[in-house]
Amino acid sequence: MNPAQNTLVNAMLDPDFYGHPVDRVELVETHISWVFLAGDFAYKLKKPVDFGFLDFSTLERRRHFCHEELRLNRRFAPQLYLEVVSIGGSADRPRLGDEPVLDYAVRMQRFPAEQQLDRMQAQGQLTADHLTRFASMLARVHQQALVAGQAQEFGSPEAIVEPILQNFAQLGPLLPPAMQSRLNDLEGWSRTAFSRLQDFMRQRKAEGFIREGHGDLHLGNMAWFNEEPLLFDCIEFNENLRWIDLVNEIAFLVMDLDDRGEERFGWLFLNRYLLETGDYPGMALLNFYRVYRAMVRAKVACLRLAQADLTAAERAEDQRLAQSYLDLAAGYTAVAHPLLIITHGLSGSGKTTFVNELAPYCGAICIHSDVERKRLHGLAATATSHSQVGGGIYNASAATATYQRLQELAESLLCAGFTTIVDATFIKRQARESMRLLAENRQIPMIILDFPMAEEKLEQRIERRIRQAGQISEATRGVLQYQLAHEEPLSPEELKGVIRVLPDTSVDSIAAQLVQATTGTAS
Repeated sequence: MNPAQNTLVNAMLDPDFYGHPVDRVELVETHISWVFLAGDFAYKLKKPVDFGFLDFSTLERRRHFCHEELRLNRRFAPQLYLEVVSIGGSADRPRLGDEPVLDYAVRMQRFPAEQQLDRMQAQGQLTADHLTRFASMLARVHQQALVAGQAQEFGSPEAIVEPILQNFAQLGPLLPPAMQSRLNDLEGWSRTAFSRLQDFMRQRKAEGFIREGHGDLHLGNMAWFNEEPLLFDCIEFNENLRWIDLVNEIAFLVMDLDDRGEERFGWLFLNRYLLETGDYPGMALLNFYRVYRAMVRAKVACLRLAQADLTAAERAEDQRLAQSYLDLAAGYTAVAHPLLIITHGLSGSGKTTFVNELAPYCGAICIHSDVERKRLHGLAATATSHSQVGGGIYNASAATATYQRLQELAESLLCAGFTTIVDATFIKRQARESMRLLAENRQIPMIILDFPMAEEKLEQRIERRIRQAGQISEATRGVLQYQLAHEEPLSPEELKGVIRVLPDTSVDSIAAQLVQATTGTAS
């Protein structure tokens, strides 16, 4: 830190520097910024550094990136990011808003540090509601985000693979010899996967899935503030790290949850995000990007290992972290043994609620007929179609199109190695047979989750659901009667692959049976 920087930092540590009540100032320092926690606000000052991928070396560049930070983060947390303020005056006595300008800072609303999601997770306070709310918010922001043009380099296979290969090149000299073999295996897997996926990556860009995202989506950059989900501290300094495939974005959070032992929350988040966006084909890229994100974290741990002033305990912890991330990445490369699971039951039998709770327990992705049917007709999941019983979006041709779409999405997920749950009534034998043939062609087991329930109970549930706002299903008593009149019971052959789910059946017990089916130990 040069004398001018030292003077500025010391000035901002003085409570009298700010034009609002401040009892004391806390300083949080990173390798690229100083953050001053002062009263109800935080002031982020960028260091005049140039790391190649990041350049804050001039006053003009710091001004530019302060405004970029404000613009970009307001997409996720407008209530936190307030304004860019100038710091001016004389070098020996800098003051907020004075002239001439010496530097710039981003002024933010403070929130309690214990409301960061990484700290909430460490304290056991993270809940399913937090993750589903974040998934919905992120899906909404992603769908509104700017799309990379075909003429831009962002999202091209070359732009995607470059930082991935750089990670491996940079990690090699930093890792101890014992970890080199695993690193080599991961690099080989990544190169092979990239070769297999690069045509799909080009397709993703053409279809508009390369967008201006957050770029650094993990629990440490997420907060629960005033009962609302907030993302903060997105990457403003490097466009290549921010204009990415949306699957790359969410892969970071899923990997972070996996690393913290919160795999179920990862699957919960993923399922809600996919329900909102419909981007099930993009899951072909999930493991590729989860490996990449784990390698980034391993590199960060190894870069700390290169510091000379580490204590023995710090060095041991960073070595443990590096090994942990390598092991996590290796898990994503393991050969998958997915299942195809379909539901069978009439409206009101509890299929959707049950499978949504089940999916995180068995690492599965759910596809819902009610949602995909409406998506095919340009309707939101909770929209009302005003269709007559057996008509509108529920007529015979619409039903055929819906089940065809469910099969296409299921096939894409199974090909990517993910256990897939298809949530639909499946009252027609032909629809079930098509799914059975898909499983047979993929040489994987298919399980039918059967939800039997008395007609009277189904009617009660449907009536209760109709009175609740924000429902996805449009089923009425009339729909139930239509289903009862047209259902085709499970055949004796189909019953061999059935697991019955009764109202008192626990999610844990079904998850255990599905694990047995996956490992081939089912009776």
